[in-house]
Amino acid sequence: MRRTPQEKKALSYARDRRRSYLQNNKGARRTIRRRKRFPRRADRHREHQVFTSALGAVDTELAERAENRLNAARPRRWRKWPDQPLGTFVTGRLERRVEIGMINPEHLDRRVRRGQSVPGRWR
Repeated sequence: MRRTPQEKKALSYARDRRRSYLQNNKGARRTIRRRKRFPRRADRHREHQVFTSALGAVDTELAERAENRLNAARPRRWRKWPDQPLGTFVTGRLERRVEIGMINPEHLDRRVRRGQSVPGRWR
């Protein structure tokens, strides 16, 4: 089934995503790995501390206490959050332009409804 340009644009605004937290779009390659790495490192550090406290002569009580401490703490975790939908992003940009006086407030509703931004390039 062929779609009209208006349908394609509406689908694009609903499906496409934009970063809204001021990060370079190429930075995610490094940032995601780094954010996954830090919680795992903290878990390894905690495990090491628990195991070193149980070193020495064999003592069942000490070993049991160390095991309980290890099982009591939940592992740290980092999760990715989805980026902002493109339609929401564009609407926010248009509202910001109205606030600073770049575009006329009466034109905002019409532009949001049509799904068109201010003529020109994306910055």
